[in-house]
Amino acid sequence: MRIKLTLSYDGRGFAGWARQPSLRTVQGELERVLGHLLGYPTEVTCAGRTDAGVHARGQVAHYDLPSGVQSPSVGRLNRALPDDIRVRTSEGVSADFDARFAALWRRYSYRICDQERGVDPLLRHRVLPWTRPLDGQAMQQAAQALLGEHDFAAFCRARPQATTVRRLLRLDCERLPEGDLVLHVVADAFCHSMVRSLVGVLLPVGDGRRPSEWPAVVLARGERDAAVAVMPPFPLILEQVAYPPPEDLGARQQVTRQVRG
Repeated sequence: MRIKLTLSYDGRGFAGWARQPSLRTVQGELERVLGHLLGYPTEVTCAGRTDAGVHARGQVAHYDLPSGVQSPSVGRLNRALPDDIRVRTSEGVSADFDARFAALWRRYSYRICDQERGVDPLLRHRVLPWTRPLDGQAMQQAAQALLGEHDFAAFCRARPQATTVRRLLRLDCERLPEGDLVLHVVADAFCHSMVRSLVGVLLPVGDGRRPSEWPAVVLARGERDAAVAVMPPFPLILEQVAYPPPEDLGARQQVTRQVRG
């Protein structure tokens, strides 16, 4: 049996999702607790491996159970987990479900405060302070050139044998009623540091230091630009992961597993 989990966690206390020797990670904590409750080592696969300091409100993961073994309840899992990780739902799914390869898209948010009042102290671990006023409309206009399927090598940290081709579905700037600016970023998948680099290329447009054409120029150049800052991780939240209907899960995996050039 395959079990699907939806998770929330506060990323401040973790060295990212992926297990690492001698470091505290989300995957490491989940596998430790599941191994204790089930009595044998259990591997957990997630939809998107978040970096150190990045939070999640809607992370999705799966693990497999031998036949006849009952999965721990949500309550039992949460009583055993540390208080900076919470399982929101747990359900049995078909073998065609894969948290990573069956996903249609992932949605992240990144919140910035450019107000003179500064960041609300109660939100200081979730909001980036910015000392220059931001023009959200200019950022929105600049973002349009980045939508679609491209090689995002200019916004990703290179990894051997890994493609940097992604399909960016949404990159919107929303001004909240209280004044903060939130960037909503949706793509079929993300490569390492991509979201924080996209934020980093739009902020100089928003505060007037760069023209609206600059992000498109960086994208077309196809290589890392030292002028594009990789923004801090603490305002970044994995909000949601979407999947196709159960009958389409296998077909989606086949599409996702193809390496794009």
